[in-house]
Amino acid sequence: MVAKRIIPCLDVNGNTTVKGVRFDNLKIIGDPVLMGVNYAIAGADELVYLDISATNEGRKTFVDLVKEIAREINIPFTVGGGISCFKEAAEMLNAGADKIAINSSALSNPQLIKEISSVFGSQFVVVAIDATQINGCWMVMSRGGRIPTGRKLLDWALESQDLGAGEILFTSIDNDGTKEGFACDKIAQLSYSLSIPVIASGGAGKAEHFERVFKEGKADAALAASIFHNGEISIKDLKSNLLNRGLNIRI
Repeated sequence: MVAKRIIPCLDVNGNTTVKGVRFDNLKIIGDPVLMGVNYAIAGADELVYLDISATNEGRKTFVDLVKEIAREINIPFTVGGGISCFKEAAEMLNAGADKIAINSSALSNPQLIKEISSVFGSQFVVVAIDATQINGCWMVMSRGGRIPTGRKLLDWALESQDLGAGEILFTSIDNDGTKEGFACDKIAQLSYSLSIPVIASGGAGKAEHFERVFKEGKADAALAASIFHNGEISIKDLKSNLLNRGLNIRI
């Protein structure tokens, strides 16, 4: 049985890790390279770095940062945020990223998934999906969860898989920031319907939430940010807790 993965997520603005509310009132919380090193030492299975200031000028800064991260950490890491074309994805791979995450660009040009995966392989491509419930139906949103797309969550996840995505990173907008738990029922539906791994995001607040998303949601990995950044729970303690609860966790 493949081990479940714990993945801290770091939002990057320029050369710093930041946190805020929907990208507003951003506060600097640390150096992204040093934080990545510390998370690797602490036992994180992977990392996700999201460039939240992906302007043309910011893009070069982020590429340079990705090179430094690749030199300093010894665990896989994914980079995303504003990757809009094959060339930008290739730049991240060449800089040392193990995977790239695409979201709005894939929605506007689904063939981008196929274009990247056909050259680099599906294991390089993570399709990030933000969704919320609208009239009882889970619908996909773009541009940081601000713009409705008219696409249903499961339909888009299946299409992304068919086009060559190697993983789906699903964030429930309804659960995000609540610290009341993941959207386990919807994650379970995705996990049963897809043949590729599902990463759960949105709602982590305590160890029991990770247990539920792995056992009930059948997620392959769980992503969180603030609870790790704020020291509310350590990765070591979380993994020990989950191991004691019968989950296959890599220590």
